[in-house]
Amino acid sequence: MGSFVISKRFSGDYKFEYTSRKGKPIFTSNTYELRMDCEADAELLRSQFNQCSFIKFKTSKGKFFFRVVSNDTVMAVSRKYSTELMAQKGIDEITKYGSRAEILDFAASEVIFDD
Repeated sequence: MGSFVISKRFSGDYKFEYTSRKGKPIFTSNTYELRMDCEADAELLRSQFNQCSFIKFKTSKGKFFFRVVSNDTVMAVSRKYSTELMAQKGIDEITKYGSRAEILDFAASEVIFDD
């Protein structure tokens, strides 16, 4: 099962990523100034994956990616995939396991690993 991972960017803003069962990031959210807004949108997205639309794109270099759209708002952008089939597999994993994903908050602590 995948998971939502909330983290803090170097700029001080927050983001969440949906990671696959194997731990690979599938998509990254927009940035949020407040952690509670980031958590709320991650929870909202988790509960509404069946109502989201996934819009596929192709870059000028031939890579494929998709945007996660909920209520006419782009919530997240996927990583780049080498083939359209791989992008579709990412979408399939989200729709299959996304609603059962747990939310992990790594933004609460400044130090994750001690020296």
